[in-house]
Amino acid sequence: MENTVVKIENLVKRYKETLALDHFNLEIKEGEIFGLLGPNGSGKTTTMNCILALLTYDKGSVEVFGGKMTPDNIEAKRNIGVVMQNVAVYDELTVYENIDYFCGLYIKDKATRKKYVDEALDFVDLQDFKKFYPKKLSGGLLRRLNIACGIAHKPKLIFLDEPTVAVDPQSRNKILEGIVELNRRGATIIYTSHYMEEVEQICTRIAIMDKGKNIALGTKDELKKMIKNTETIVIEAIDISSEDKKNIQALNHVYEVNTEGDKLTIKCSGGKHNLIRVLDYINERDLPCGRVYSELPTLNDVFLEITGKELRDKEA
Repeated sequence: MENTVVKIENLVKRYKETLALDHFNLEIKEGEIFGLLGPNGSGKTTTMNCILALLTYDKGSVEVFGGKMTPDNIEAKRNIGVVMQNVAVYDELTVYENIDYFCGLYIKDKATRKKYVDEALDFVDLQDFKKFYPKKLSGGLLRRLNIACGIAHKPKLIFLDEPTVAVDPQSRNKILEGIVELNRRGATIIYTSHYMEEVEQICTRIAIMDKGKNIALGTKDELKKMIKNTETIVIEAIDISSEDKKNIQALNHVYEVNTEGDKLTIKCSGGKHNLIRVLDYINERDLPCGRVYSELPTLNDVFLEITGKELRDKEA
């Protein structure tokens, strides 16, 4: 049976008149890469800070590794790694010295610490940069240093908050591969990102938050089954009359038809041969058109339908 690493029950947190968490519940199992998503102001950051005992809350309970999480729960904190969105390293220390410092907060034995620091350098592929100071590093390398500082002490639970913001594609791939490898080695990971494709790629389960509540929870496939849209058909370079639009709207399983310039977008709910039916109609009417393609729903479609908001808007 899987162990529960994080258990949140009936959590309420207020900031004066603002209800940031509204009887919030969440359970994260050992070995998950758990995606925590939500639009601006949804309560994600507050949730993470409550789990880490950085905030007091008004009601409810937070358990980590089976015990109550409190500011003085040193044993739990020793097994937690935190990589926040804002890079937090010391400019006056080299790459090696930064990792050594953060690792030393938890690992006092010098020989063990040296081994761990070297392993962290290898893990993020920064051995060639270990004598560099942070200001000499590119954005992608700086992100990798930030991760190394958070995971060098080999925590069992790792918080990764927007770890790939503003990095080049090569560094992004390196970071994502590293996250999957950390998980393979036994770490449970709580992951937040505005990049839906990353969440789809690596997360085993996902929670979508809004207005302090957990409004959807499941695997990416389970979440996609919660929404109306099951297929989107796009037809480019088509000249279509309002009558043809109405006729397509009347086809089985079609629930929405939109035009934007000379592009037609058809949204379907259910059905297995929607594209064939649409193409049959176009052929019968001999309607000239360009490229035609079909898309299955993405996690972004789920997010938009459930919250009515874009995730891409960065949090302040």
